[in-house]
Amino acid sequence: QVQLVESGGGLVQAGGSLRLSCAASRNIFTINRMGWYRQAPGKQRDLVAAITSGGITSYKDSVKGRFTIYRDVAKNTVYLQMDSLKPEDTAVYYCNAQQVITYWGQGTQVTVSS
Repeated sequence: QVQLVESGGGLVQAGGSLRLSCAASRNIFTINRMGWYRQAPGKQRDLVAAITSGGITSYKDSVKGRFTIYRDVAKNTVYLQMDSLKPEDTAVYYCNAQQVITYWGQGTQVTVSS
């Protein structure tokens, strides 16, 4: 089982930056893939960025070049650095860990004002 605790959301103006953190309760090398999803009101939850246990990263097209996912293995934490934020990035962001079972964090609100 994996517990995920997110932090770092908030309110920021367009063009600003935020960093989200997701602390896992176990060694993240043992987790096949960790990622960040987001869900805006009335929309489905979409994958934003992911990192595999081997360190391979992937991104949603609309965030490429603006968002960076990375990890600190010593802290069992995955981060999402979000730069050049846009109002359309406004959503609840969820941390995700994929093993045989999928685990979710509680979500953190990101609001980007224009």
